[in-house]
Amino acid sequence: MIWAQSPDRVIGLDGGMPWHLPEDLKHFKDRTLGHPVVMGRRTWESFPERFRPLPDRTNIVVSRTLDADDAAGDAVRATGAVVAADFGAGLHAASEADGLDLVWVIGGATLYEQALDVATLAEVTVIDTDVSGDAHAPALDARWRLTQADPSPDGWHTSAEGLRYRFERWERPA
Repeated sequence: MIWAQSPDRVIGLDGGMPWHLPEDLKHFKDRTLGHPVVMGRRTWESFPERFRPLPDRTNIVVSRTLDADDAAGDAVRATGAVVAADFGAGLHAASEADGLDLVWVIGGATLYEQALDVATLAEVTVIDTDVSGDAHAPALDARWRLTQADPSPDGWHTSAEGLRYRFERWERPA
């Protein structure tokens, strides 16, 4: 799983991110490039059209509403993305396309919750900002361990935009 969040776990507001952090976008691209990405329909729709599908990644869109005979589903498939009816089908599609060595769940909040029991890695960008939001990252319970922080868990990078942030890697035994 990979996401950016505020310290109180806000990840989204009105279908988008409540910040602009180019360093996080680069981190996201560096981590996910060459691997399947599984996302919900609203996450797919939050990307500007010019970025759909995300290049050099198998894009899998999980949606209960984009069925096989739906024009909207056909439009998503026409971009080269795969449409899956549920999270399990999305993982199966990732396995069919690229194997399951590394599959990234990239949002939204509902999909992250569904992935918690199968995921073993969470790349989290913590952005030191106080924002309101209507979508939240899942709480990582005691099974998860912080294995890497850049900079240290008490430190921060400062972006060109002036935001403070750090990259965290959380792992859970399989």
